[in-house]
Order: sequence, then structure tokens, then C-alpha cells
Amino acid sequence: MNTKAMHNITCGLYMLSSKAGEKAGGCIINTVMQVTSKPLRITITVNKANNTHDLIQESGVFAVSLLSEDAPFGLFQHFGFQSGRDVDKFAGLSTGTDVNGVPYLTWASCGYLSCKVVSSMDLGTHTQFLADVVDCDVLPGGNPVSYSYYQANIKPRPEPKPEVKGWRCTICGYIYEGETLPEDIVCPICKHGSEAFEKIQ
Repeated sequence: MNTKAMHNITCGLYMLSSKAGEKAGGCIINTVMQVTSKPLRITITVNKANNTHDLIQESGVFAVSLLSEDAPFGLFQHFGFQSGRDVDKFAGLSTGTDVNGVPYLTWASCGYLSCKVVSSMDLGTHTQFLADVVDCDVLPGGNPVSYSYYQANIKPRPEPKPEVKGWRCTICGYIYEGETLPEDIVCPICKHGSEAFEKIQ
């Protein structure tokens, strides 16, 4: 099975944020979908390992920053390659605050959605949240970034290292050194499983 076919599913990239009490967090996701227009509702799917997941479960609110094509790779590194349990991802960042008190990006973004959870579904490694959009607006950030645009134009190409034997994560470039890839491996950087790895030739 060639799981690279999944890369051809059209989807965007978003910064998901939430706040519970004084704690705020954010992460990068590609699973945002409008499901109804009256009421205006969306679904998101979030890995349970993410701190943002726990904040949403606790508070019942979240914001989606609709990232634009001018978003720098550093933004994806900042929100996607480190845990909010270890760092305050919003420290020193210029952000807006939505009607639920949740921070959202006012730059590198072409809009935002403020949402309140209606229900959730346990999907094993992830939780799917159904939410009402209680507020939203357009921001002057240009075109929304798609996953394919990110792969072709924003994400740096990993430097080839032919002397290294092992497996490379096709999502973030992390290299696992070893002849055999553990079936239960989880990439320490982007949290994807064994299906995201390819053998280094």
C-alpha cells in the first residue's frame, strides 16, 4: 500500500488554538471541514497527544487561523514541531483574541473562525470535534495555503544523507537510524506513525 496517495487529498493547513483558564496553546492541523451552513458548523480532528486537544476538552472552545501562502516555515515549526506542554507558543507573538478569549493569528492568515464545541467523537488516536462557528472574519493574508502548496513551496527539502541507513519521515524529514522500522514507531517531531516513513535508499 502506497500511503503517499493520501498526500493527494485536497486539504488546507491551519493553526488550531484553544485556551482553558490562563493556559493557551496551538498546533498545526489539516483536518478542518464545514459540515453545515444553518447552523454554521465545522468539524476538526485533533491528535490526543497534542496539548491543544486537552485544552479544547477542558474549555469547549477553540479558534482556527486560516493560514495563508505567505506563512513562513518557521510558523509551522513553532506550532507543529514542539509541544505546548514544554513551551508557551504564544509568548512574544502578535495575536488577536476572539469572542471566546482564544488567541488567533492576525498575520500569515487570511481569516479565522471562533468555535464552540457541540459534541465529540473518540477516533482512537484522535478526537473529532463538531462545533458551532460563533464568529469569523476575513484577514488580509492572501490565498489560503493548501497541503500541496506547503509541500512544494514552504517546507524545505531535506538534505540527502546517503551515508545514513534507516528510515525518513516523509512529513517532517526526521530520520530513524536502523535496518528495521518498529511497527509502533511515532515520529518524535510530527507525531505520525510508521505509515509516514520511507526507507532511505
